[in-house]
Amino acid sequence: MTPLLSPLLVGFGTGISLIAAIGAQNAFVLRQGLRREHVLAVASFCSVADLVLVMAAIGGVGAVMAQAPGLLTAARVLGIVYLLVYGAMALRRAWRPDALVAGPDRRTSTPLTVVLGTAAAMTLLNPHLYLDVLMLGSIANAHPGDGRWLFGAGVVVASVTWFFSLACGATRLAGVFARPAAWRLLDLGVAVVMVVIAATLAAGFVS
Repeated sequence: MTPLLSPLLVGFGTGISLIAAIGAQNAFVLRQGLRREHVLAVASFCSVADLVLVMAAIGGVGAVMAQAPGLLTAARVLGIVYLLVYGAMALRRAWRPDALVAGPDRRTSTPLTVVLGTAAAMTLLNPHLYLDVLMLGSIANAHPGDGRWLFGAGVVVASVTWFFSLACGATRLAGVFARPAAWRLLDLGVAVVMVVIAATLAAGFVS
């Protein structure tokens, strides 16, 4: 694995782990897929929103880090703690898995503006989003040089992959994620990825 590829893969794994947790946004994207209503528009909106937020976070955090290098160590420690806590939360969800129940599979005439407005609310009014974005910026800046932007690119690729897969493959995924066992496996995978990435960040202190 080349040094340039590693941050990209770490970003992809982190992005998938953060995005894939069951929640209102994923439920909405899945329902739109089942309804076959503005599917590409919804998936595109969610992906572009992540692109803007992640790139802004990486650029903004990077500027702050340049002025106060000591913050990088603090951010790395905070990132490790956050990842471990997030992994523990995933394990808790895996212990008591939920199920994602989508709406009925029917065509509707909901205007695009209404659908995108709902997508915006599901995305931007989620308080966990901003904590996730802040931490992604901190984790990204643990990668030297252009590595932080490769990390961000990995997160964005994960976002695009997840939302378009969820929306366009809704008719198949709905049956899978209606079963708690599927979310148990997903959350176990999320927990493993979070712990591995936290260990990678911690290794930076002894390298």
